[in-house]
Amino acid sequence: MVEIREARYFIAVAEELHFGRAAERLHMSQPPLSQAIKALEHRLGAALLHRTTREVSLTTAGAVLLDACRALVGASEAADSAVRQAADGQAGELRIGAVTSAFSAPLPRILELFHQAHPRVDVRVREVDTHIAVQSLRRREIDVALARQLATPPGCERITLRREPFVLAVPASWAPAPDVPWDLAATAELPWIWLPRSISPDYHDQVVACCRAAGFAPDARHIARSISSQLAMVASGLGVALVPTGAAHRPEDDDAFRVRIVGLEHSATIDLAAVWRRETSPLVAGFISSARAAIDEAPEPAAVS
Repeated sequence: MVEIREARYFIAVAEELHFGRAAERLHMSQPPLSQAIKALEHRLGAALLHRTTREVSLTTAGAVLLDACRALVGASEAADSAVRQAADGQAGELRIGAVTSAFSAPLPRILELFHQAHPRVDVRVREVDTHIAVQSLRRREIDVALARQLATPPGCERITLRREPFVLAVPASWAPAPDVPWDLAATAELPWIWLPRSISPDYHDQVVACCRAAGFAPDARHIARSISSQLAMVASGLGVALVPTGAAHRPEDDDAFRVRIVGLEHSATIDLAAVWRRETSPLVAGFISSARAAIDEAPEPAAVS
């Protein structure tokens, strides 16, 4: 096997076709360079150079080795560059897990800003439930989680990307005029579309807290596994659901989805947060920097009446 040092030596000699000039180029004396090339020929069992008192030229084997040495040195330099770029947060792979609602906002803008600053980073994204996102972080299967997370998990850091009040999603045929806010207690006798606690503990607990504050336990008649599924089930006329403002269909979409979003007189809030392990990497730090920039430029969530 040819070592990188030997490859550099041979490239210099093969390109200069003069041991003295090659030694100067390598900033070394000529005798150890000549000895290194002879040792390489001996180990490979082939003459690499024709030597006379007047000139040096490549043998057929030497020409083949020159191409191989150039490829070897090029690969080594590329590897060095890749490591340096990864250490600087300019290259490598970043794995993101995100809940469904994050794909509408703010993830697209965060990724846009991140790619502008880190064009050579390979970003891998997977859709996950909140509890799976946190578990995946701990198992080092992802680097950053975008989840409905109020508390900071042990060994992690978090920033709030968006804090949203809950609004009520109601089949359009059931709802009053859109400018009339609802008292949540009015839904006590209605069937509810429920998101189990195992999917998103903080989300579930906030919904339960809202209903308890309104003085009732909801009739959790239908079960969904995501906010998108909840809204689709509302559109089917199955029942009502509490959803974060940012995850709800906007008013202009209501007819298409047969859902009306109505505000509540008293409502809890839920956070969409970015969570990452405390021992951060430059790639994660770059993503969080992009997330902070997206937060700074984002408008306040519009109120839903």
